[in-house]
Amino acid sequence: MKVAFVFPGQGSQSVGMAKDLVENFKKYDQYLTTAEKAMGIPISNIMFEGPLEELTKTYHAQPALLLSSTIAASILMENGLKPDYMAGHSLGEYSALVMAGVLSVQDGASIVHKRGKFMNEAVPAGQGAMAAILGMAADDLATVTEAVTTEGHSVQVANLNCPGQIVISGTSEGVKLASERAKDHGAKRAIPLSVSGPFHSSLMRPAATKLGVELAMIPLREPKVPIIANVTAKPVESADEIRKLLIEQVTAPVRWEESIRTMLDLGVDTFIECGPGNVLSGLIKKIDRSVTTYSVFDTLSLTNTLYHLKGDSQ
Repeated sequence: MKVAFVFPGQGSQSVGMAKDLVENFKKYDQYLTTAEKAMGIPISNIMFEGPLEELTKTYHAQPALLLSSTIAASILMENGLKPDYMAGHSLGEYSALVMAGVLSVQDGASIVHKRGKFMNEAVPAGQGAMAAILGMAADDLATVTEAVTTEGHSVQVANLNCPGQIVISGTSEGVKLASERAKDHGAKRAIPLSVSGPFHSSLMRPAATKLGVELAMIPLREPKVPIIANVTAKPVESADEIRKLLIEQVTAPVRWEESIRTMLDLGVDTFIECGPGNVLSGLIKKIDRSVTTYSVFDTLSLTNTLYHLKGDSQ
């Protein structure tokens, strides 16, 4: 058995996230306190009590997801489950970096809090959008987005999630036009996403520039576990390359389907989604139905996962 830990991105946050785990594993109170001191915000209150509107703000959702995900993964590892590979979807890549020892939890929480602020500042509310396009090939969709962009309405492929599900991102008008044309060219559906900005698009360049300045000031170590990078869908092993790819990731597509296929080729047959929700588990099953997936977000799901996997390994 080869195991990969995968970490969710924005959209998976929910009020009460990680509360049950922290109540049952008391030492993570200090884990949260350390992160809060680094950020200067009471993130645990927002995670546990909400309101959802506050939690969903990108500069709160990002550190909240990182902390929830790394708490779940830490408890799994303390109980003897060691991943062979790790990957995170967009923001989730930072959770993977913390768990692989590249970033401390304090630096990880602090940098994604700033990353969220930079993204929020890059495009004023209402001027950017994202949409999920279902049932269209990536190359065909890229042709549509490139044509719309050439006409003056910036839009591009943002997330290559799984067969038949690709997310586009750009100006509100660009996403609207590309969605309409995608349906004209055979897409089954175009679903507008409830997001606070056009993530993974060229409109995020100001955020990428600011993030680069911040990343230059914090130490990154070599990963203890190979991480599959969003930008390349390949293992990344050096701190310098990680720093470079994290800056690129802000404006580049998330190659999630390719990342999962890379891990499948490397022999991974079991994926554990660490953090709230089961979005990634669903995507992975659409990529390859034969693999085993687990989602760990509370004590019950943790116990069930440990029971099945530790039993399999004995």
